[in-house]
Amino acid sequence: MANSNIKAVAKLGVGTLIMLNVVAVVSLRGLPAEAEYGISSAFYYLFAAFVFLIPVSLVSAELAAMFPYQQGGMFRWVGEAFGEKLGFLGIWLQWIENTIWYPTVLTFGAVALAFIGMNHAADSVLASNKIYSLVVVLAIYWLATFISLKGMGWVGKISKIGGMVGTIIPVIILTILGVIYLCVGGTPQMNLHGNFIPDLSKFDNIVLAASIFLFYAGMELSGVHVREIKNPTVNYPKAVFLGALITVLVFIFGTYALGLIIPAKDINLVQSLLVGFDNYFSYFHISWLSPVMAIALVFGVLAGVLTWVSGPSKGILAVGKAGYLPPFFQKTNKNGIQRNILLIQGGAVTLLSLLFVVMPSVESFYQILSQLTVLLYLIAYLLMFSAAIYLRYTMKKAKRPFRIGSHGNWLMWLVGGVGFAGSLLAFVLSFLPPGQVAIGSNTVWYLVLIGGVIIFVVAPFIILRFRKPSWVAKGSDFVPFHWQTDPASQARLAEAEAQFEASEGIAAPTAKPASDATAQPDKTSTKS
Repeated sequence: MANSNIKAVAKLGVGTLIMLNVVAVVSLRGLPAEAEYGISSAFYYLFAAFVFLIPVSLVSAELAAMFPYQQGGMFRWVGEAFGEKLGFLGIWLQWIENTIWYPTVLTFGAVALAFIGMNHAADSVLASNKIYSLVVVLAIYWLATFISLKGMGWVGKISKIGGMVGTIIPVIILTILGVIYLCVGGTPQMNLHGNFIPDLSKFDNIVLAASIFLFYAGMELSGVHVREIKNPTVNYPKAVFLGALITVLVFIFGTYALGLIIPAKDINLVQSLLVGFDNYFSYFHISWLSPVMAIALVFGVLAGVLTWVSGPSKGILAVGKAGYLPPFFQKTNKNGIQRNILLIQGGAVTLLSLLFVVMPSVESFYQILSQLTVLLYLIAYLLMFSAAIYLRYTMKKAKRPFRIGSHGNWLMWLVGGVGFAGSLLAFVLSFLPPGQVAIGSNTVWYLVLIGGVIIFVVAPFIILRFRKPSWVAKGSDFVPFHWQTDPASQARLAEAEAQFEASEGIAAPTAKPASDATAQPDKTSTKS
């Protein structure tokens, strides 16, 4: 049976991996933010793809292939390079940025829900109402949380259907409508003869565009499939580049189609996707489709939220059971769901949603939380790129089924260095208030962003400061780091590797301590 499973997994094709990448990354809620840039929006998409999307995909693939049987993901990758504290920071940031992401994506869902009505003016007024948005965001989020606590076995199917119905099909329809609109003589609201390369000397032209990096966030998740395809050295990069190309084209065509029907001065970061569909449907005298599209987009949002409410928290649960979180955070219900983590996550979402009250508009709330999400996720990516380069020197002999560059480290320095530089650039720009959005007080803007980054970065170190041996859950099977050279850790590593190779049908090598192939004992003292 094991062998048949291995063969089935090995048949994972390039096309399947491409679709996994596209569905995991593509989201339509950010299209209005880039539509403001007109023709030059394509420049930002391409720039971010080359300096962020592709480096993230390739680097995460190498790291995932290096540690196929060790839990933790980002925690493992960063922890192997820089120690458990920074590793914990990496996975903490992945979890907390998702927590902050929920109000933004649910704000988009609340707006889509408002446009189910047939009165466009009334729908727009309702969508811009802060109290309405707050109530809908909290209602949908807590409903999703309580459903998750009951067990989420059926959510996988909903997420697949929701991704297709609420993302892929709408962007195809939007693009087709834009093409037909031009073909039948519609007046383009976007300057089709504008400059492709924007004036980068103006901060207002690039600050808001920094959020485009979040559009591509999550590509590191596809790295876990690198061992599941034949000839990963050739096929994985092919899937990455083709997936990136499709993703970029979807964003460019969707953004252009939106810009064709809405003047740049009238674009609203939260409402304009729905307004764009409304305008197209009205132009073609099929306004009855507007509520249908609104429902489809809401379904896509709900499917995504249902999937992610319990997903990232499972990673933090696994790390927590290894002794990095107090027992309170490790509690699960009878369905095995991480109950207390979800409830704390819900409390954080509720507090963040109250920013609706102090921000001048729904749009400004949406933008400031989007920026905070970008900042936290980019810190995790900075750690990941640094770890990948560092491990080329501290774990020279480690097995790398997928490797960036067949010889030497120069290509890793190029790919990882470009990814690090791009992430750092976006990180710095994300602190600056965008000129296109009325954010109200600059003091509130900087207070939320700087204060949020400090609080969420310091929090995991405070938790680890009070860490106790009793936090390790009974029966935890967490695999030690390679730099842990004590006999018990090395024995556990060797056992885990042997179990993995047996499950994969790999012939066991001659007996050899795990540390000989991977670890650097002289570095042990630097890990804490």
